[in-house]
Amino acid sequence: MRAWFECELCQRYTATGTPTIDDGMACDRCADLRYWRCSDCRLLARSVRHVDNGEQVCVDCEDDYRECAECDHLTSGGTYCSHCAVDDHDDRVFDHSYKPDPVFHGAGPVYLGLELELKTSGHALEDCVDAAVSQLRGLGYLKEDGSIGYGNGFELVTHPMSYDWALEHFPWTVLREMRSRGAYIDDGVGIHVHVSREGFTSPAHVYRWMKFIYRNESWATRLARRSSDEWASFDPDMRAEIAHFAKGDRLGYGRYHAINVCPRDTLEVRIFASSLDPQQVQAALAFVAASVEYTRTLTSGDVASRRGWEWTAFVTWVRRHPIYLPLLAEMEALQCAS
Repeated sequence: MRAWFECELCQRYTATGTPTIDDGMACDRCADLRYWRCSDCRLLARSVRHVDNGEQVCVDCEDDYRECAECDHLTSGGTYCSHCAVDDHDDRVFDHSYKPDPVFHGAGPVYLGLELELKTSGHALEDCVDAAVSQLRGLGYLKEDGSIGYGNGFELVTHPMSYDWALEHFPWTVLREMRSRGAYIDDGVGIHVHVSREGFTSPAHVYRWMKFIYRNESWATRLARRSSDEWASFDPDMRAEIAHFAKGDRLGYGRYHAINVCPRDTLEVRIFASSLDPQQVQAALAFVAASVEYTRTLTSGDVASRRGWEWTAFVTWVRRHPIYLPLLAEMEALQCAS
């Protein structure tokens, strides 16, 4: 009789499972997109640490290596990793303060800006920069980021795009290409999505949108694949002041909230874990775009009855709009589409 196994991530059953370091099994799709194979034990792991000799090791095998005295990367020998031993900063990765004039793509007024944080080992940095720069072709640029650390990776930032334009024209293959060249993600990096303030019809629309996200913290964080009080807090004091922020108040709170209201021209959704899986990144863009459009159409009756705030009502709305298919697929994979 053929043996079937339950994938520990998506909970689907598979006849061709691959063992993971947690004594579980991963289906072929999750193994390809959401796991790494440890160079030492050959088991799959959901996160690995990269070694300066080009290998990648799971948490069970990292004790066989030493940590660089300068950064948090592993080295197969010596006090410093290969990157810190020789400073070869790539000038195609701009300073964190770099902010060129925006170039808008697609039809507005709702524009999205993607900020994707990722890490690389020292030896892989140049290859990953090569891949990003060659495929972005002016659509975006690379920046240093304080949460990543100098020389340990970069933040990929796009110019403003409409959601449908991004689905069709963003070079999604660059994500797998960077992964194949040594880019990786861990709990310290995330995805931020900026949405243009001009895409909202009124302060009341901004209020409905922020209220919807804050009222659905548990669902939103499950979809985002992380909950982070450090980088994307659902602060109850912030939630209590939504009416003020909807009217344009940008002062009094820092930017490390689920929705950062500090930028002048955008609102920044910071809740998402980083990813090199195209569907997950598309779903982050889709959630922001869909939630803006969903709350645009909420009636006073929906709000008064509180039905409009319900996650199930939003899921039903998403199902009626096929353009948000990447979002629906992630909702179903993460069991938040009920």
